[in-house]
Amino acid sequence: MNSMSADERNADQIAYWNGVGGRHWVTRQQTQDIVLAPISAAIIARAAVRPGERLVDIGCGCGDTTIELGRRVGATGGVLGLDISGPMLARAAERLPPALPVKLVQADATTYPFAPGGFDLLFSRFGVMFFAEPARSFANLRRALRPDGRLAFACWRAPRENPWMMLPLHAAYEHVPPLPQLGPEDPGPFSFADAERVRRILDAAGFRSIAIEPLDLALDIACGGGLGAAVAGALEIGPTSRAIDGQPPEILAAVAASIRTALAAHQRGTAVPLAAAAWLVTAANP
Repeated sequence: MNSMSADERNADQIAYWNGVGGRHWVTRQQTQDIVLAPISAAIIARAAVRPGERLVDIGCGCGDTTIELGRRVGATGGVLGLDISGPMLARAAERLPPALPVKLVQADATTYPFAPGGFDLLFSRFGVMFFAEPARSFANLRRALRPDGRLAFACWRAPRENPWMMLPLHAAYEHVPPLPQLGPEDPGPFSFADAERVRRILDAAGFRSIAIEPLDLALDIACGGGLGAAVAGALEIGPTSRAIDGQPPEILAAVAASIRTALAAHQRGTAVPLAAAAWLVTAANP
């Protein structure tokens, strides 16, 4: 890892992911990897990684997909894991198996000086929706690809299609003020919800053969740990954690009780499955 230069327009995201956001993800790393495993498997399958390839994992976070990609490219390949979050990259570094062909760099993908044409694949699991100027960021990323190189990433669809995040948040709103309203194109988890916007961004950045496929599934937010585990997860990560940040203990207790009531209707044994909706996006460098 190294010191980071960045686009100042991404400053808010950099501050968040090096502060409370990054700390929450480090704390919840193991459970979040389990929750998101079905989506990780789907986008890794679309990426069609081959031994010996060189990849960039954009927004690699705590390293779950980076480690799997490193295993797939093998000793003759290589993976560059980029993230703006120092805490999350530190956790990724702790997890790396010995001799895995992975390099971790704290960097803003908008400004990182990639060697032109040095990579076969750009990959991301939910790491590309936070750019202030996404077309500019993707243009810089595309310069890293060889001709006919590939892009594959997963991004969330609309909030209403993702009860796994929104159901606990709306329960929390019984006790705390709503989060500031983001515009549909403001950086954030749902900024790529509009498939046509995604297509326009990638087209403007110079990508071709753009394909955008819906993925609908249920995510067990309890990770098999029952209702209490589901409530704890909702409180500690995602939009609900932002909404309750700084609230006093009595409010937090009331929020937890409301979330527990809301989730109880969805409990199935030790699981609490809730609907999730993503896009699987692939494209090519001409």
